Amino acid sequence: MYSGFFEVFSIGIGPSSSHTMGPMRAAARFVQLLREEGLLTRVASVRAVLYGSLALTGEGHGTPGAIAYGLMELDAEKMERPYTLTDTLLLGGTKEIPFSPAKHVTAEKDITLPEHPNALRFFAEAEDGSILREALFLSIGGGAVRMQGEESAAVASADNVPYDFNSCRELMALCENAKLSIAQLIRRNEATLHSTPELAARTKLIARVMRSAIDRGISTPGILPGELHMPRRAPQIYARLEERFRHNETDALTIIDWINLWAFAVAEENAAGGRVVTAPTMGSAGVLPAVLRYFERYGCKDSPYSAEMGTEIMLLTASAICSLYRANASISGAEVGCQGEIGVACSMAAAGLTAAMGGSNAQVENAAEIAMEHNLGLTCDPVCGLVQVPCIERNAIGAVKAVNAARLAMRGNGSHYVSLDSVIATMYETGRHLHPSYRETSLAGLAKNAFTC
Repeated sequence: MYSGFFEVFSIGIGPSSSHTMGPMRAAARFVQLLREEGLLTRVASVRAVLYGSLALTGEGHGTPGAIAYGLMELDAEKMERPYTLTDTLLLGGTKEIPFSPAKHVTAEKDITLPEHPNALRFFAEAEDGSILREALFLSIGGGAVRMQGEESAAVASADNVPYDFNSCRELMALCENAKLSIAQLIRRNEATLHSTPELAARTKLIARVMRSAIDRGISTPGILPGELHMPRRAPQIYARLEERFRHNETDALTIIDWINLWAFAVAEENAAGGRVVTAPTMGSAGVLPAVLRYFERYGCKDSPYSAEMGTEIMLLTASAICSLYRANASISGAEVGCQGEIGVACSMAAAGLTAAMGGSNAQVENAAEIAMEHNLGLTCDPVCGLVQVPCIERNAIGAVKAVNAARLAMRGNGSHYVSLDSVIATMYETGRHLHPSYRETSLAGLAKNAFTC
């Protein structure tokens, strides 16, 4: 099933797409449900119950606050920092009700629902305490949500595009028959969903927000929120790199230092609750922007495309690769571990960079396959339930690995033994076999052995 470009890339505040943006959107949809059913004015209170991974790591991921934002119907795209909350809020922006995240959001840490490990249930109550409406939502990854019994949004997109595909094999065949690159095919699909000016403007906006996250992360010192009291490292790394530049110090691997810096900058902005782009998630939001800046600063010199055109090609190609993972595996750390976040981000970035450098469709597939093949089995074990350790460094490693995968693919002719489809199937199989404690629960791995929170 085809996932639209703006389903893959959406703008919001960190630190987590599944645990922050997803619950925020679920809460907003619950408010809309109340409005549509004529119940909004009768609501005296709202409460939410978290299950599974949301219950276990929701506090560190900002889930309770995100639910409050959603109940107020705040626009995540326009928020740049967390909003200051009180003991009341305007439900749907109109009716004041008592709401304290600590009191009205509860976590059932021992219950994981069969529908999905990221689940939350809302209850709207009348003045007499009776339940007016309840609804169960699933936060399925990348900020996407689905109400119980509802089909995914990707189905609606697939029904309206000329080139729907369910596998990389199908995608490659469509491209070959139509004599199109992957980016050109995605552009034609999106042209049926959005006007040309809208598509161009939104694509530029996505790239601009990615760049802005890098710039803010580089220039913002301080301590990240949470009990680790972790200092931001990006400003210090940047100062050292600038100092080396001023003294004309040479190092053949300095480019790697810059890629690390850019990934750190975005990942730290995300950890602080700043404005970033899901790529494919917020926990992995630093990988693609770092590789994008690498292309704009270094790669485009050897590319047949301008920096602007190459950026568009990179994002469109990365979107196609993400669509394959969403259709055939998962981008949820709570479902398949961090291979579904950093692994997919690395695969997307490698494919996008290869395309922007003028690589063939076969080389693009090869790059995406290489990148994921060497992320297989990556667990999701955030220390203290925060998107900081090891998440920030994983963004940097993932970005460097993506560049390397692209370079390996570009040195070949596109032929490879392992198909991207087989790697995606393996990733999903591996993720499902990971013990649940290694899937964004903070019950094992580094979360258990590195610190006591």
